Amino acid sequence: MDVSAWIKEAALARDKAYAPYSGFRVGCALIGADGTVFHGCNIENGAYGPTNCAERTALFRAIADGQAPRSFQALVVIGDTPEPITPCGVCRQVMIELCSPDMPVYMANLAGDVQETTVSDLLPGAFMLRV
Repeated sequence: MDVSAWIKEAALARDKAYAPYSGFRVGCALIGADGTVFHGCNIENGAYGPTNCAERTALFRAIADGQAPRSFQALVVIGDTPEPITPCGVCRQVMIELCSPDMPVYMANLAGDVQETTVSDLLPGAFMLRV
């Protein structure tokens, strides 16, 4: 699979978003080491705090399905925004712990704009708890 195919997978995930309060739907495709695509979408909750972003949904799904942390090839996130959508701060913190620092992150919008970065570039000076 190539990046354009991964973007289509993220768009499919976006279609499943549960966003009755904001109407702001986001999709994510996390690519496992073996090429498996783990879909994630944002899931809102009326209490707001329990709301989960698409990126974290995909990451938590992959870990729950047995994927090893830091074994992923890439993450793609897509939203209906004027510019390519970027992960929030909480998602960036989760990504820095569960993904390799040099893992590519592709940020896209429905208009076809795409930006590429890496996990470490999204969160310079990241906090890491050493255990």
